[in-house]
Amino acid sequence: MKLPIALSNRHLHLSQEHIEILFGKGYELTPSKDLSQPGQYACEEKVDLVGPKGTLKGVRVLGPARKQTQVEVSLADARALGVKAPVRDSGDIDNSPGAKLVGPAGEVELEKGIIVASRHIHMNMEDAEKFGVKDMDIVDVETGGERAVVFKNVLVRANPSYALEMHVDLEEGNAAGVANGDLVELIKIG
Repeated sequence: MKLPIALSNRHLHLSQEHIEILFGKGYELTPSKDLSQPGQYACEEKVDLVGPKGTLKGVRVLGPARKQTQVEVSLADARALGVKAPVRDSGDIDNSPGAKLVGPAGEVELEKGIIVASRHIHMNMEDAEKFGVKDMDIVDVETGGERAVVFKNVLVRANPSYALEMHVDLEEGNAAGVANGDLVELIKIG
C-alpha cells in the first residue's frame, strides 16, 4: 500500500495574539501557497527565531492562526538555537523549550512551543479503512531507492478533512533520499 511523502522545513504556527504583536494590531496573514492539507497554507510572513545560542532567520509562518503558537524545527535547528526540542506530535508543546520570535512590528518571548514534529501520516477515513489503520495507530513505512530506509514509529492521523500524505522533516527526508511526492509503502501496523 503506497502513499505520497512530503518533507517539512522549519516553520511556525502563530496564535492571533502573537500575529498582532509580531505584525501589527488587526493584522491578517497573507497566504502565498496552499499546502496539501485542506485549509492550510504557507504565508508571505516570516519571523526570526532567537535562541540562547543562535538565530534562525526568516522562519516561514503557516496559516491559519491557531489557538497556541508552535514552532517546528529539525534536530539540527534545535542545536543551532541552543535548545533541547523534544520529538512530539503536533500540538503537544507542554514542557518544551521557548525562544524569542522577532517580527517587523514586535517581539514575543515564548515560554514553550519549540518541538521537532513526529513523523506522521495524514489520511481521511476512507484511506484509513483502505490501509487497515485508525487514528493514533503507530506504523512503519519503507522508502525505495538507493538510500531506502524504514521509518519506524510513524503516527497515523485520521480525520475526515485530511488528504493522504506522510510528513517527515527535511533532515529525515534528505537522509532517506526522498523528495516531495515520492511514493512510500506502509509495511507494518504497530
